[in-house]
Amino acid sequence: MPITLKGSCRCGAVHFSVESHAPVPYQLCYCSICRKTAGGGGFAINLSADAATLKVEGEDKIGSFSAEIESDDGACERSQAERRFCTSCGTALWLFDPRWPELLHPFASAIDSHLPRAPEKTHLMLRFKAGWVEPAIGPNDQSFDEYPEESIEDWHRKRGLWVD
Repeated sequence: MPITLKGSCRCGAVHFSVESHAPVPYQLCYCSICRKTAGGGGFAINLSADAATLKVEGEDKIGSFSAEIESDDGACERSQAERRFCTSCGTALWLFDPRWPELLHPFASAIDSHLPRAPEKTHLMLRFKAGWVEPAIGPNDQSFDEYPEESIEDWHRKRGLWVD
């Protein structure tokens, strides 16, 4: 049975819950979008949940942001992913991407319920990290200049952490 993740924003205007089979926050993303919209160096889009189970209180206080992504050749395109946030306090809440409508990615930083500790971490988008960031990459951690091929579901299943 999946785990119910309960989350909220800093000011309390938004509360939400969602069911998750993949509740271990193991990814640290170093891209400028995660850094600048969710703050800090990671734990942004690293949980996966069933979008159909999302329940929200304070929906009128939720804004949506789709980042512009610039490629190496300077071309720019708007991401299809929608980052949801509280319009009162700015807390990053979750990401939804219409290309995968069954999934929702709550930001671990917005989750109030207990989350399991990851036995190892995956550091991703390292080529975009800020110069002042010194990643603490452990001996069992994986690191990638961009995205790993392994999905959030696959990572959880391989390590026996998928919750049925």
